[in-house]
Amino acid sequence: MVNEPYVPHWETVGESVQGVNKQQNQDWWRAEGNGAPEEPLILVAADGHGAAAHARSDIGARYAVDLFAAHAREFAALAGSEGLDGPRSLSWLMNFARHTMPRRLVAEWQHRVRGHWQRQYEADPGGTEAVPSDEQKLLLYGATLIGAVVTPQLFAAWQLGDGELTVVDHNGEVVLPLAPAEADLGDETESLCSRDAWRLLRMHWAPIAGPARTPRLVAVSTDGLSKSFASDEGFSQFMTGLDQRLSEAGTEGVQAVLPEWLAKAARHSGDDTTLVAGRRLLLHPEADE
Repeated sequence: MVNEPYVPHWETVGESVQGVNKQQNQDWWRAEGNGAPEEPLILVAADGHGAAAHARSDIGARYAVDLFAAHAREFAALAGSEGLDGPRSLSWLMNFARHTMPRRLVAEWQHRVRGHWQRQYEADPGGTEAVPSDEQKLLLYGATLIGAVVTPQLFAAWQLGDGELTVVDHNGEVVLPLAPAEADLGDETESLCSRDAWRLLRMHWAPIAGPARTPRLVAVSTDGLSKSFASDEGFSQFMTGLDQRLSEAGTEGVQAVLPEWLAKAARHSGDDTTLVAGRRLLLHPEADE
């Protein structure tokens, strides 16, 4: 009798809190799946820019999350199925993840927000005001995006703009694999409304050699969380504590206190604050020895 291959399973937590003195929460997020081949773990958060120039960025963030989740499911299905010539190679999948998926994602986001603008305009033309240019329409919906997908064989993530992808690896080390080489200056950040936005997406690519090499924790968060700490070290310590608390209290225990944690962070940063995380369950601990 051949034993079934071990499949890491994941549980998720997630929450979003409106920033102090903000009229509306511009963040959006989603967590789904358990990491099995037919149910890949998908984590994604988008941060609408807010301000008058980006008056519909909450809608842009929601569209970004919905579209990323759809494309992540497609990518996971490709990674787990065969092509015309047999199993797809890692190089083929990497090329798809680095080029094809970002192109499609950004193009569909731009198409969707233009469609939303047109429907709103037809419902209320706005009198004698000039019709904005195509670039100005996109600016109205501007948002950043961070998303990750985990299957038994592959962990991949993408980021456009600020925020953090945090990974606690199998040894308990906290890493931020998509942190930019240089921090953004002021409030300027790369965005889905940027010119050639698909080229600006940063990608993390990590094939998984086996269960023992699978990360323990994967989290995506908007910059409202990291800005609430005085240093990068403080943020890393928070993530270490999150991993420990999940181990001790489980996802239900952490989900119960997560709104309070994020509300405190939002008071410090003044910004909308979102965190969504997946923690791996050791269903067969001997597989990790």
